[in-house]
Amino acid sequence: MNFKKTLLTVLLAVSSSAILAQQTCTETVFNPHWYIRAQGGGQYTLGEVGFSDLLSPNAQIAAGYNFTSVWGARLGVNAWQSKGGTELFGQDYKWKYNYVAPTVDATINLTNLLGGFNAKRLCDLTLFAGLGANIAFSNGEAATANNAIQAVDPSAKLNYLWDGTKTRLVGQVGLDLDFNISKVVAIGLELSANTLGDKYNSKKGGNTDWYFNGLVGVKVNLGKSTKEQPKECQKPVERIVEKIVEKPVEKIVYRDREVEKKAEPLRREVFFKINSSKISTAETCKVEDVANYLKANPNAKVCITGYADKGTGNASINKNLSVRRSAAVAKMLKEKFGISEDRINTESKGDLEQPFAENNKNRVSICIAQ
Repeated sequence: MNFKKTLLTVLLAVSSSAILAQQTCTETVFNPHWYIRAQGGGQYTLGEVGFSDLLSPNAQIAAGYNFTSVWGARLGVNAWQSKGGTELFGQDYKWKYNYVAPTVDATINLTNLLGGFNAKRLCDLTLFAGLGANIAFSNGEAATANNAIQAVDPSAKLNYLWDGTKTRLVGQVGLDLDFNISKVVAIGLELSANTLGDKYNSKKGGNTDWYFNGLVGVKVNLGKSTKEQPKECQKPVERIVEKIVEKPVEKIVYRDREVEKKAEPLRREVFFKINSSKISTAETCKVEDVANYLKANPNAKVCITGYADKGTGNASINKNLSVRRSAAVAKMLKEKFGISEDRINTESKGDLEQPFAENNKNRVSICIAQ
């Protein structure tokens, strides 16, 4: 007898654990993290001689932090060599010099901005822009070129010839394309354009000087770039609500009177694409459900509340977007399904409230009819 009770208790415990496991839902979301990069490649310094004569080696190391799936910042140190050149008296004069350029950049992950975060995405395209200091040195070859020019014509020279060490403000903008090998490692290609004052390459050009870098390398995430968090499980009772819509009112007959039993409230969630208030074909059927419910219940009304996800845009943009999303559903109910305007109420929450744990699901209008 005791054995049977013990066996029954174990079976009940296992069943309860299985039910709880089935009801536990999680999703993979972005986790703020540090990363480092190491890159090597080449540089082209804008000049007057042949393209190949102005190519030089280049290297860079950087450390950054991604605050969100879209926004981040990084500190990079770019260094090695730049080249200069000019054509005078039918002859090319060329020289090279060295530099170190630390910069601080803001980064924007364009892939996540436009398409939302996806932990399984293969590629990420990131825009960066920032300012720094270019510390140039070892300009002896430019002095040699200047002497050769003056030997031909003493009145000619490199007007902005410099020596020693010179520090100048540099601005840069560029793109990183990363191919994600794993959650930790990515292989990346970087292209950047850098601009300084006219005196960088020793010759007077009447315009700012430029150099362009092309780099390949490895990016390593430090710490976890994603995490698991609980989310609402889809409950099977939602299917029961759909059945109620088909037969919304039941009559209970008493001995001396009939009493109508009110239909259960109906909830439908109409989802939108990023930065859009257009109702897709797939979501139109949800609006039709609401219309059918209202037609079957002449005294019922619907409240439509628009939302925008907090992961993109800003408070002002998202407020306007949520207004347009609730208005789009109301317009379809009136114009396509013939629902009277006095039975429709609209609200907009912008990104002040996030009804769903998953960021992308908050691009939604929630309709509650009752």
